[in-house]
Amino acid sequence: MESMEKFRAREGDFVETREGLIFDVKGLIHPPDRLVAYIRYFPAKSGDRRRGGTFYKKVYSLKERDEFLRKDYPQYLYYDETFGRWLEGVPIRDISKHYIPTVKLLALLEKKDVGPPESHAIKFARGLHDSSGVPIQKMGVSGSILVDLSTETSDIDLVIYGKANCLSVHRTLRKLLENNEDVSPYDLEDLKRLYGFRVKDTEMSFEDFVKVERRKVYQGKFLGKDYFIRFVLDWEEVEERYGDRRYVPLGRAKIEATVEDDSKAIFTPCTYAVSDARFLGKSSFPQIAEIASFRGRFCEQAVRGEKAVARGAVEKVIENDGRTYYRLILGEYPSDFMAVKGN
Repeated sequence: MESMEKFRAREGDFVETREGLIFDVKGLIHPPDRLVAYIRYFPAKSGDRRRGGTFYKKVYSLKERDEFLRKDYPQYLYYDETFGRWLEGVPIRDISKHYIPTVKLLALLEKKDVGPPESHAIKFARGLHDSSGVPIQKMGVSGSILVDLSTETSDIDLVIYGKANCLSVHRTLRKLLENNEDVSPYDLEDLKRLYGFRVKDTEMSFEDFVKVERRKVYQGKFLGKDYFIRFVLDWEEVEERYGDRRYVPLGRAKIEATVEDDSKAIFTPCTYAVSDARFLGKSSFPQIAEIASFRGRFCEQAVRGEKAVARGAVEKVIENDGRTYYRLILGEYPSDFMAVKGN
């Protein structure tokens, strides 16, 4: 394992602990001694996935993840002074294996015999490379395929690295969704299925859900298989370092605001600069300047000029030079949502 000083991991990576727990890494900014990462798979005799001689179970909602760790592995819950909240996190000293999407994709490309869904992931990545010109080395495969726990029905989870590469693949996907028989957007039945899964962790009316989800390009179907693509900044593009800002949770609120800038909406984490925010209900805080989320489901949620309604946690962001601003962070509670008005 790499030393603490050299260890780097980011959104889309997975890590495994000495106990065999598998966590997915969240975001791009981490404390020097650990990773912000959330439990995803754990060894269980009753598990429905198998790797070698070990069966695994998958944990889905944030609530289930927290409850699992609180009961059996509380050492992977910690209070983060910079982020101002309890988080799931893995100390670097406890990591036994680091799973990297780019390394996995290159390894799959060298294999002569792979079955689904790996073969679909390879074909999709090659197709995006051919259509967009983005180097295959700037693409990776994440999710269950990355940790060798996929099934024949598993999604295709790809990651694209670098702002320019992400924008190029995003444009390419939009074109493919319009006129390529291999790539198709979700239809109403697909959206009903997705809603049934998401509503457990994000409360939202089906009507509002359909409005925003049907126009997204980072999700859809490739050769009949569900795909989900994360767009992630490359290492040299990450300007913030751990400790550059301090985040102070102030409470929860529902707001209505105008989206002024959606240029970071496709990335994970995603942000939306907003203006004219007004609080709905009894909550009242200083003016909100930004809506943000570390969860991929909130990417591409609104576009510039739209009126958005959102519920989440209000944070005061304190820069090292003393400047402050306020933002709404989405994704910590099932009641969090972001919808657009009109359309």
